[in-house]
This record gives sequence, structure tokens and C-alpha cells, in this order.
Amino acid sequence: MEQSLFQDFDEVSAKQWKQKIQFELQGSDYQSLVYHSLDGIDVKPFYHQDDKIKGLQINSTQDWSICDQIYVVSEEKSNHRAHQLLKRGAESLWFIIASEEINFEKLFKNFNFECIPVYLKFNFLSPDYLQRLSEFFKEKKAKIYLQIDIIGNLARSGNWFHNLKTDHEILNKILQNSSNFESVISVDTTLYQNAGATIPQQLAYALAHANEYLNHINEVNFISAEIKKKIKLQFLVSSGPNYFFEIAKIRTLRWLFASLAESYGFYKEIFILAQPTKRNKTLYDYNVNLLRTNTESMSAILGGADAIFNLPYDAFYHKNNEFGNRIARNQLLIMKHEAHLNKVKNAAEGAYYIENLTEQFAEKALAIFKDIENGGGFLKQLKESIIQKKIKESAEKEQAKFDAGELILIGTNKYQNAADKMQDEIQLYPFLKKNPRKTLIEPILERRLSEKLEEQRLATEKTVNA
Repeated sequence: MEQSLFQDFDEVSAKQWKQKIQFELQGSDYQSLVYHSLDGIDVKPFYHQDDKIKGLQINSTQDWSICDQIYVVSEEKSNHRAHQLLKRGAESLWFIIASEEINFEKLFKNFNFECIPVYLKFNFLSPDYLQRLSEFFKEKKAKIYLQIDIIGNLARSGNWFHNLKTDHEILNKILQNSSNFESVISVDTTLYQNAGATIPQQLAYALAHANEYLNHINEVNFISAEIKKKIKLQFLVSSGPNYFFEIAKIRTLRWLFASLAESYGFYKEIFILAQPTKRNKTLYDYNVNLLRTNTESMSAILGGADAIFNLPYDAFYHKNNEFGNRIARNQLLIMKHEAHLNKVKNAAEGAYYIENLTEQFAEKALAIFKDIENGGGFLKQLKESIIQKKIKESAEKEQAKFDAGELILIGTNKYQNAADKMQDEIQLYPFLKKNPRKTLIEPILERRLSEKLEEQRLATEKTVNA
């Protein structure tokens, strides 16, 4: 049918919709339908083209890749596992390299690098190791993403790998020998989300974090204007539980960074590797974690992430196991091959609600970013514990809502199953680990919302079983 049927219906303005809603409310206040989020966004009952939404031009990927993660201690075991994961549906691999003792020739034995993107995160910073790695990939047609994030390490651990000067000198060496890699610098924003920052804070800190790198690269004299246009940053992103907000968050991140990079003359496109948040995952009634990771992964996909690593439902209390990993991977396989969520590029584009959220997040994040820059920049504010204080304040507000039962996690602070026992299931310590040590700055700490309640329930279990 070529003729549009919409011309048979009169257009309804936003004013008419609002009048209809107020009539149906029978005297109740229209404002009672407005949702006030912890992110500082007021969500209206409906959105309309009359709202004059700009519709930002945001470029994002279409065919995202299914990513699996391997923590490397043994080269042979990790190599075997990598080949098994690829047979079972993984399309890209994320290796966490534990130490300089790891032999990457053994690790990557019989690897088909032309087909498989590889992300490499290091728990150390060694120019010699990375130089050897560069030589290893020199003749290979590989897509290798190094996740070098010296500022992220400082924020997470409270210390530089070595010290400020040495870390930046090593970063310079890596940049000078980066031709064999797709990308070498990453910005880990998962820390801010998992620690309790609001979405505008996450975006602002991501931008300020990246700005420190752009400023540094801009100041060194060995990188030409042409090379700057080719330097591609990676962003590691955690997707939270608010479905539409998280779609808008990733879209906003792309738009904000493109605006920032353009002012420097840098490459505007970024690579986003997303994963579900840890903050709302629960020890009790753990199967609900599957529902949480499902919607959070969907948000990341529809928001335009390039690769998705789905967090296994039991990752924080069980050792690495095939059952949890397989379910997490299969969730993504279903989204890709049965729900076909890889068939549409910019799926959220034009949706009035999401476009409106994107604009609001951008405005609020930019305001915070400008405050950070006016205050001396991200590193200075980390050193003065300003960033840490702001995140703590946001986390405490969210925690208070959870404790009061206003923010619900099914099976934990609502509809608890009294027969649910977890004492004998715990293989990994699931709570915030306290390790007193000397640090240069106060580290930003990740904490799940349900930890306090879970500790109380476990203590009760032990008392009953004693």
C-alpha cells in the first residue's frame, strides 16, 4: 500500500494530549505523573514533536560484537579456553593480563587474528613488555586494542603504576609505537557507575578523564596533527538498570566526546566496550540477576556500543565457571541471532523520549565538566578528593532509597525467600574488600547496593546453623 493512512487522522498537539490527561485525572495534579529521578532528570508522562527536540546526529555501530573475558594466569589454559569460547559464539576476546611473566606467544598460539578483535588490559605498566607485544603483532593483520588507562588505575587503586612522571613517559613511548594497534588508550568509566555516580556525573567524569589524555597528547611534540586525527580512544562503560536512561547515556557519551575531540583536532569516533553494572546485582535470589543483565545489555546494544561483555549472574560470588559464562554468552547470542538487534543502526534515533534524555544528559554533564575544568581539571580534583566526595554523596542518596524500600531489588529488599540460603554457595568474597594501605589519593570504591542487607542475612544463617 503506497498511500499513507495517517492523513485520514487529525494531528493531536502536545497541548491537546495534556488536556486529555488532565481530564482523565479527574482533579489530580498533572505533576503527580512526573517522575523525579536520582539523575536529576524529570520524566514527563509523554513526549511530543512539539517539544522541539533537536535530534542530535550521533554516529554509532550497527553490528556489535559478542565479547568474552579471560583472566590470564596460565597461557596454555587461557589459550585453550579462548579457542573454546570462539567455537561457542564469542566474536571478540578480552584478556586481562595479570603479570609481565605471561608469554603472549603461547597465549595466542594458533590464533586467527584477522577475524577476531582482541582487547588487552594489563595489571601492570611495562614499556618493554608492550614493545615486545608491538613487535609480535607487526606482521599480523590483527585488530588489537590495548587498554592503557593510567588515570583509571590511579582513581581505582589510589596510586600510579609507578609515579605521575614515569607513567606519562611510558604512555608517550606506547603512543610512539602504536601503529600496530587499533587503539592504545582507554577510559574506564565502569568505576564511576559501580561506585554510585549519577548518569550526568558518569558522563562528565568520562569526559574530564579523557580530556586529561587529550591535553597530554596535545602538549607532546612527537605527534603530528595528522596522527591526532587517527588516535582512537576506547571507553569502558557499565550499563545500569534504567533501560531508556542507559540507551541515552551511551548516545550522549558519543556526542559529547565528538564535540570535545573536534575542538582539539582529534579523531571524533570512539570505541565503546560495554558490560552490565555490578551495583544492582544480588547474592540472594541470584537468578534475578539474569533479568537485570538482559535489559542492561539491551540498553548498551540499542545505545550503540561496539562490543558487549555480559556479566555472568554469579560473577561476584562464584569462581569462573562454564555454566554462568555460557548463560551470559547465550543471552547475547539470542539478542543477536533471534531478536536481530544487530540489524538496525541508531535504533533509538528519532524517539522523542530518548532524544530528550540525550539532550538533558548532555546539558547536565557539560555543566559538571566545566566545573571540573574550572577547578583545575580531573587529576587535581581527584587529588583533592572532590570527585570522590561527589560520588559518595550520590551513592548515599541511592543507598538511602534502597534501605527505605523505595528502590527495590526483588528477592533482596522485597519478596525475600526465607528458604534461600547462600552461606555454602560463596566461593569469592562478595563484599567490599578492605585492605588498609598507603595511597597517594583516596581511591574510588565500587560497592553493591545490597551488601549490608546480605551481610545481615548471612550472619543470621551462621547463627541458625551454629
